[in-house]
Amino acid sequence: MSLDLDVNLIPSDWSADDRFISYLQLNPKTKYDLWVLPLEGDRKPFPFLQTQFNHNSGRFSPDGHWIAYDSDESGKYDVYVQTFPGPGGKWPISTKGGTRPQWGSEGKEIFYLSEGKLMAVKVKTGSTFEPGIPETLFDLRASRVVPNTGFAAAADGQRFIFLRQMEDTAPSLLNVVVNWNAELKK
Repeated sequence: MSLDLDVNLIPSDWSADDRFISYLQLNPKTKYDLWVLPLEGDRKPFPFLQTQFNHNSGRFSPDGHWIAYDSDESGKYDVYVQTFPGPGGKWPISTKGGTRPQWGSEGKEIFYLSEGKLMAVKVKTGSTFEPGIPETLFDLRASRVVPNTGFAAAADGQRFIFLRQMEDTAPSLLNVVVNWNAELKK
């Protein structure tokens, strides 16, 4: 296995069967590309998506046959699913922009962020891929969720973890006593 460590590499996912790692690689000519590192065989990394657009958040489906990712190829970030390892089809998932896709634990749903909302799309997989219509699960803007951060979905797809900004509080006072040893001698 040989990775070019002189470039910026950002891991994005580990396949459920422990056979692949997806990662982002910054290339001055093609921006962020989505690469895959096989953990068996010759262990030679290969580009999954390498175009003039940014590709982020490559996430393997639980069965390992699909990768969900976000890309700015439409002029804004949207979520897509593509056959893995390819070649094969590509399907848009988001309709009004989207980032940070995550698969539900059974591969029947994809969650993503869009305009301050957590979205969900039911999907049918098998020999083909069929995305449903995006639905808003809830609005995150009033929850003080930190913008542009990821999230984690519980295995049941009913609970989620987000980074949240701390409540504004007055700073605590800190008293610094110098030369305290001299004060003790008095």
